Amino acid sequence: MLEGASVLGLPEYPDVVIRAVLLSILSIGWVVAIVRLIGLRSFSKMTAFDFVTTLATGSLLATATTSSSWHAFVQAVVAIGAILTIQMALAFMRRSSANAKATMENAPLLLMRDGRFIDGAMASSRVAEADVFAKLREANVLELASVRAVVLETTGDISVLHGTKVDEKLLMGVRTNGP
Repeated sequence: MLEGASVLGLPEYPDVVIRAVLLSILSIGWVVAIVRLIGLRSFSKMTAFDFVTTLATGSLLATATTSSSWHAFVQAVVAIGAILTIQMALAFMRRSSANAKATMENAPLLLMRDGRFIDGAMASSRVAEADVFAKLREANVLELASVRAVVLETTGDISVLHGTKVDEKLLMGVRTNGP
């Protein structure tokens, strides 16, 4: 035991530090291996489910690295594998079935078109004009008249399309009214 360790707020037992380092290495190694196996989609934000998967994986990674027993560690890393595998299966289902896609995904929503807010969409999405203005500034919009479209994406991000014109293909699948 280190003398004065408890006074300095350090662990009284060196095995706590060793365990934390070992479990961190094993946990990160597991996540890297499974992401290499499943693919880069693992941590994308293409859908709300992808975002939830990323958050859950981070939480489980923290659980695994701070586990006080091998049982808890194994449970956390198996859960990481299960969640990422489920995400992969759902992504495959969305890609191969229109019904699955319609069930699992929201369509993006048009909030602004040609410099004008779409009041119904703004109300149904509960997005404030101030939030849209912040995104317009972020996108270096200098005048509202140059805004072709503002889209609330399925991930909750807001996309701003500005310039002289917008290719309508960019707005395919975007809802023009609320839910």
